[in-house]
Amino acid sequence: MTDRSPEVPGNSGAVVLARDAYLRSLLETVPDAMIVIDARGTILSFSAAAERMFGFREDEVLGENVSMLMPSPDRERHDGYIGHYLGTGERKIIGVGRVTTARHRDGGTFPIDLHVGEARIDDERVFTGFIRDLTERQETELKLHNLQSELAHVSRVTAMGTLATSIAHELNQPLTAIANYVEAARDLLVAPDAATLEIVREALDECATQSVRAGQIVRRLRDFIARGESERRVESLARVVNEAIALALVAAGERAVEVELALDSAADKVLIDRIQIQQVILNLVRNALEAMTASPVRQLRISSRPEAGFVAVTVEDSGPGLAEDVATQLFQPFVSTKTAGMGLGLSICHTIVNGHGGRIWAGASVLGGTAFHFTLIDAGDNDG
Repeated sequence: MTDRSPEVPGNSGAVVLARDAYLRSLLETVPDAMIVIDARGTILSFSAAAERMFGFREDEVLGENVSMLMPSPDRERHDGYIGHYLGTGERKIIGVGRVTTARHRDGGTFPIDLHVGEARIDDERVFTGFIRDLTERQETELKLHNLQSELAHVSRVTAMGTLATSIAHELNQPLTAIANYVEAARDLLVAPDAATLEIVREALDECATQSVRAGQIVRRLRDFIARGESERRVESLARVVNEAIALALVAAGERAVEVELALDSAADKVLIDRIQIQQVILNLVRNALEAMTASPVRQLRISSRPEAGFVAVTVEDSGPGLAEDVATQLFQPFVSTKTAGMGLGLSICHTIVNGHGGRIWAGASVLGGTAFHFTLIDAGDNDG
């Protein structure tokens, strides 16, 4: 940018100082934390917002490696990340951004939204990280999400009670009729003759009619439940995934985890009920985090790819994997690998995904743990 400041003889030093003070005042008012590092990972600048976010003063971190602000395993791998980028030019964060975790001075971890830019000063490469703490926002969303879930649960229980009463009333009539006809036919067959057998046939015909009626009642109920009240729209898969991950990381507490997103930008638009699909991702991510509790390396990877009119989403972890006896009945209700689990989470995921016209399945992950895959309708051509 061209400097249009008037030249003042003998005053260049004052102009530079004034400009530096002006830039410093701007940086101190930016709400997001800003950290500048060189190609070796050394911290060159640490904004006032970064001081508040991480609990360090700038003079305590200048000259230190930025990995001090990261939990394991990113702390140990960060220099390798930079070296990989400098050697290959492959961008995993730079210019892309991702939701990950950071480490506070007190050792606690918190979820952040990280965006990194690159620049050159003379012949030196520098990287500027803009960091937003997601804790407060996501804790609020988590509380609202949990409140919505509780209200929905109460609503479902109330509705189920009403439905159960209605079903009992509706089914009681054909079942009573069937019982009466069967008892009459049994009594008539004690001493059967031609006329009696004809009456028995009529009774059995009526049993069949009432059985069909009972089946229709059950089918109407099933259709009512299957239709639900979801509202599907064209949504950005990247947005849905990022919000769900942040919610899950808040719930994860201090369990540091390396999160990698590999979402295909060409398959970003999907036709979904956003809340329901976020619930699917949230359940799968929480399961992955719990599975990795005792793992020395905690890696979570979420990827997507186009697949013949659908978008396939994969959530995989570096946990111990699934036991073979559980894998065969994974999506059935009341099957759980947790001692205190109800075994409904994956069953609900299965119901939601099927209701969206997709499918869900599990397999082994290249990270060493489990990979859950599910498909959603690709709405890329319907975005107008």
